[in-house]
Amino acid sequence: MIRAGPGHEPLGGEEMHLPGTPARPRCRARDDRGAAALEFALVSLLLITLVFGIIEFALLLRDHVAVTSAVRAGARIASAEAGAGKADCIATPCTPGAAPKLAQDAADAIQRAGSAMPKDSIDELWVYKANASGFPGAATSMDTATCSTNCVRFRWRDASDRFVYVDGSWDSRSIAACAGADTDAVGIYMKATHKFITGLFGASMGVFDRAVMRFEPLPTDSCQANKPIGGGGHQ
Repeated sequence: MIRAGPGHEPLGGEEMHLPGTPARPRCRARDDRGAAALEFALVSLLLITLVFGIIEFALLLRDHVAVTSAVRAGARIASAEAGAGKADCIATPCTPGAAPKLAQDAADAIQRAGSAMPKDSIDELWVYKANASGFPGAATSMDTATCSTNCVRFRWRDASDRFVYVDGSWDSRSIAACAGADTDAVGIYMKATHKFITGLFGASMGVFDRAVMRFEPLPTDSCQANKPIGGGGHQ
């Protein structure tokens, strides 16, 4: 390396190097590569978290849609069977005669409809007489509702591959199904547990929905509630 003499500064004030003379180490390039690697690691972590979050949300949405579709399918079947009468004991454990046949038929319809959601995720299925607000009994929300009066509760049993009766009763003869504003309504409520895969949003989350439909009218000579057959009542 040559330095210019006094009064003869190199152009731009830079040092001059002879050919073949080693230059000073260039650390800036290595620093840039290290910063790029760090930035890539941080961005990759954010992207991976975002992808897993999208997957978790998609699976949660799948289960929500499955529950919504299931309760609607059950309500359609139940609303068409106001005069189906008492449940028949054709499977073990069976739905007792204290419950209407429409309840077991609704549960069976949900099973036959199939679902992308694992069946063992389903906690409970209620079939109930809906009040003016669409809830069981005198409840004003499902948070405070209980399946006690005019309500039948089912649970999924893997061994039987079907919904089985747990408890509850509903006299089928008490259903009013005459054409008009006084026609009773049936509600289907399903509660399930969605299990997260990655744990980003916790271990699990409850998924639930309900569907309420009015009963399809029966003939005028057999549509009244709590009347004997032949006197305006039905089974």
